[in-house]
Amino acid sequence: MRVLVACEESQTVCIEFRKLGHEAFSCDIQDCSGGHPEWHIKGDAIQEAYSGKYDLMIAHPPCTYLSYAGIGWFDVKKYGQKAIERHKNKDEAIEFFLKLWDAPIEKICIENPRGFAQMIIKPTQLIHPYYFGDSFSKSTLLWLKNLKPLHHVKYYNLFGDEPTHVDRGVFRTRITKDGRVKSEAVWYADAVSLPPAERAKVRSKTFAGIAKAMATQWGEEQCL
Repeated sequence: MRVLVACEESQTVCIEFRKLGHEAFSCDIQDCSGGHPEWHIKGDAIQEAYSGKYDLMIAHPPCTYLSYAGIGWFDVKKYGQKAIERHKNKDEAIEFFLKLWDAPIEKICIENPRGFAQMIIKPTQLIHPYYFGDSFSKSTLLWLKNLKPLHHVKYYNLFGDEPTHVDRGVFRTRITKDGRVKSEAVWYADAVSLPPAERAKVRSKTFAGIAKAMATQWGEEQCL
């Protein structure tokens, strides 16, 4: 199966599909950091999505202007021109999201946090990394086209029952720049001290358990 992992420089998902023998490629405007430039297409993800080459696309469109995490910065009365520009960027981000969704590819998954995209198209499911074996919380929405929702390993043990304890990771409370009190997963909160570009990479990363679940469940044709 030919797989496009759009807007992925880490190659986390791409590598999992490659392990199972699929012809998978990551695509991003940045160089890849996953160690396999031979599997990476540096360029326009929309152009590649409309190339007619792929059977499955998993897309991770940038969430900077889509996520509810920065919703306070859209207040025009408070932030003026900066907020107006942010609204413009949000509209462009939604347009990018919709172009990915409408790509001529039979099976599509788009991943994003809670945000404005869910007001345009209803997401299929909500997942967290701890559903798939990683001890982290990160509310993540999936929009699926001709794909079955991912099975949550947290719901199963040897007896078919839900485990009595699920490790959701550690949370920390912090005060944001605009004075709000937020409770965040430690891995997410710790990224505050990083430079903006690195912080964005850390916070948008796909956890290994989710990537493996995508490859094993969708790569084995467990889809509609």
